[in-house]
Amino acid sequence: MSLASWKIRFDKPAKKELSRLDRKAQADIWYYLWNRVAPAEDPRAYGNPLRKNLAGLWKYRVGSYRIIVEIQDQQLVVLVVRVGHRKNVYGDSH
Repeated sequence: MSLASWKIRFDKPAKKELSRLDRKAQADIWYYLWNRVAPAEDPRAYGNPLRKNLAGLWKYRVGSYRIIVEIQDQQLVVLVVRVGHRKNVYGDSH
């Protein structure tokens, strides 16, 4: 097992989206990112690749919520670019 630990970063719009969610959803998302994704050898193991206009990004499922990320291998960074309910997180608007 590798000692690699991934950094979790949020872009500004994603941070704002997260702050709008209820406290339980926020806690569940933080827990998932810090306890599952960050220590993973490969963060892709927990997600699924997105297609079409979101190709190159990955999603994680946490209950009814989705976390859309860009995985930056060179810096060992998982950059969260969208957070929201599964019904509306895939839209183009931030």
